[in-house]
Amino acid sequence: MTTAILTPVLSPRRDDTLPGRLARSVAATRSGSGLRSEDFPGWLADRARANRFGVNRIPFADLQGWSFDPETGNLGHESGKFFTVEGLDARLDQGPFRHWQQPVIRQPEVGILGILAKEFDGVLHFLMQAKMEPGNRNLLQLSPTVQATRSNYTKVHKGANVKYIEYFTRPERGQVLADALQSEHGSWFFRKSNRNMIVEAIGDVPLDDDFCWLTLGQIGELLRLDNVVNMDARTVLACAPLGDARQDALHSDTALRSWFTAERSRHEFRAECVPLREVSGWIRGADTIAHEHGRYFDVVAVEVEAGNREVTGWTQPLFEPHGTGVTAYLTRRFDGVPHVLAHARVEGGFLDTVELGPTVQYTPGNYDHLDASDRPPFLDLVLGADPSRIRYEAVHSEEGGRFLNAESRYLLIDADAGEVPDVPPPGYVWATPAQLNSLTQHGHYLNVQARSLLACLNTGAAQL
Repeated sequence: MTTAILTPVLSPRRDDTLPGRLARSVAATRSGSGLRSEDFPGWLADRARANRFGVNRIPFADLQGWSFDPETGNLGHESGKFFTVEGLDARLDQGPFRHWQQPVIRQPEVGILGILAKEFDGVLHFLMQAKMEPGNRNLLQLSPTVQATRSNYTKVHKGANVKYIEYFTRPERGQVLADALQSEHGSWFFRKSNRNMIVEAIGDVPLDDDFCWLTLGQIGELLRLDNVVNMDARTVLACAPLGDARQDALHSDTALRSWFTAERSRHEFRAECVPLREVSGWIRGADTIAHEHGRYFDVVAVEVEAGNREVTGWTQPLFEPHGTGVTAYLTRRFDGVPHVLAHARVEGGFLDTVELGPTVQYTPGNYDHLDASDRPPFLDLVLGADPSRIRYEAVHSEEGGRFLNAESRYLLIDADAGEVPDVPPPGYVWATPAQLNSLTQHGHYLNVQARSLLACLNTGAAQL
């Protein structure tokens, strides 16, 4: 009699490292432990109907608590908090614009952009908020769990508490998964940073009506839609530590960082705040501060009603850009590995001169008056891209708390060696998304537009 030998069937070992847990969350699409993706539009519409929202333009004279300083012309709040609109004087040693002046937002306090995570049925979910921002074209968008300036969460406005803020200010309430200071829009803010955090909650988390739990895969599905996931959520999601950056990149991590350091060193650039009344080329009227040629953006004032915010009504200034921006990475494969073409951008408000941006980050109308030789590199290639080459496309709002109707068309576009060579022009470098993700674990490497596109890759909204 022979005895049968049974060979056990081995299941793949579950990866319980943080990158493995995040990857499982990316793979979990359509439904999680709570809201199904197909039910999200109805849920968001219900949250819009549950509260009163409204935004109306007003003259500067009708701003409450805000005024122009009689000496400097700066526009600020009577509390000395929140932010001020001042002037910026910038000088650069190259390019078609070597000296310019403009209004700029100065907000030295560091805010918190935080997403709370919790595991349900073995899959990480993320607590997202239906938040109204006065500058969003559709007002209500999906935001982080917490999106608050220091003035907000210390209650300078004397309003209600910021919900869930304790998970990000009290370390014993959770385990930190990501935490880095990241820049805001360098073209419109002067040296503004926010703390971008992902914290895994310890214990039960009460669920407020304006919040929902979603997997990363579900958020990725929503990132394929226009104006649903707000900028603050995108920048935090870009910081999720997804894994090892060292696999088969065209350049080693050390070489990439060395190139970036050289880019920061080679530019002669100076930017400083000046009194708003001294800024040339900008005209202040009763309800706008506008450029003399009608380009770039206006400074305007609005009156806001928001039933579910810590303060339900207020007035404030906003920056309103002219035209829709175009923000794109050109992509290529090297030895089968996807790379994106990053650009070392100089922006007037950056803390350290240069940050890595997408290949193209421009509002086309602002460059229509320039000669062909002065037009931004690769802009026309992106504008004329064949639809078959577009890997990802969606319109997303920029920071709705400071900018009015600011939208950009975000794109990932395949290119070939004839259009973008292996050795690109000065100021550009090929990098893998994993390398960029590694850099987001540290502050002030990637600008906010680059982080927005990286969030689309991190969540599976786009694939290369």
